[in-house]
Amino acid sequence: MSNLDRDAALSVCGGRGFVVAEPVRELLTPRRVQLGESTEVRRLLPNLGRRMVGAWCFVDHYGPDDIAAEPGMQVPPHPHQGLQTVSWLHEGEVLHRDSLGSLATVRPRELGLMTSGHGLSHSEESPVPHPRYLHGAQLWVALPDAHRHTAPHFEHHPALPQVTAPGLTATVILGTVDATTSPGTTYTPLVGADLTLTQDADVRLPLEPDFEYAVLSMSGEVHVDNVPVLPGSMLYLGCGRTELPLHARSEASLMLLGGEPFAEEIVMWWNFIGRSNGDIAQARSEWMDGSRFGEVKGYDGAPLPAPELPAVPLKPRGRVR
Repeated sequence: MSNLDRDAALSVCGGRGFVVAEPVRELLTPRRVQLGESTEVRRLLPNLGRRMVGAWCFVDHYGPDDIAAEPGMQVPPHPHQGLQTVSWLHEGEVLHRDSLGSLATVRPRELGLMTSGHGLSHSEESPVPHPRYLHGAQLWVALPDAHRHTAPHFEHHPALPQVTAPGLTATVILGTVDATTSPGTTYTPLVGADLTLTQDADVRLPLEPDFEYAVLSMSGEVHVDNVPVLPGSMLYLGCGRTELPLHARSEASLMLLGGEPFAEEIVMWWNFIGRSNGDIAQARSEWMDGSRFGEVKGYDGAPLPAPELPAVPLKPRGRVR
């Protein structure tokens, strides 16, 4: 998914200077962003209060939206570099096309994982016809310097492993949960899981104390470490936890995101991640002149033009403002 903000700001993220080395309960408020004509998203990362959770650097939550009489998601071809995109649905379908020739329909609780590496472009759209409701999350994972120029590739994993306990089903999206590992490719120690809780479930999920964590509420009424987390909001949990207490007041779903704190500082602007202003300026120029990122074939529409780069000096601000 693209960042369609036409006033995209340069920001420096990462580094371990602002990692919370102990358990915390920091509730993050989303920013509402219009994505195309008919989809509004709630942007949780980057946030005024926090920019990364492990290598997770971008999180949009959308829906549930009734798109029976709407085109649904319509994101024209756009570029990415230096990151992985993670498409995750609870309802609906998203048709993925990319400049490698990949064509896949991602359905609920299937993993669509695109590693942009040195650069590629893709589009995302609700197929025709499409299901009535659309509900999901789009996330980015920053690639470490050693892998940010890797060859781009796309993975579609329709079946993912699960961890079960009384009242809990955890689908492992990326990384490992309780010795159960996703087939998705990762480049830093991280984890992503979809947690489904039954009404009145009271469970404790094992965690890695060296990871920092956050949870995104997708639906239902749930208390995370005694903090009520409403759908579309995210609770940052810090590090130093060996388990996570969860109590569901109703049937509920959460996304658990975590990982080893990302050591490198990254520059993130529009749909690019680099290490300097020069990296970003070069990527923008090569997208606009067509010399990198390739062509998405089969999408009925023009590619997205890049916004203008801001005429301000880059000011490192770390993981938080």
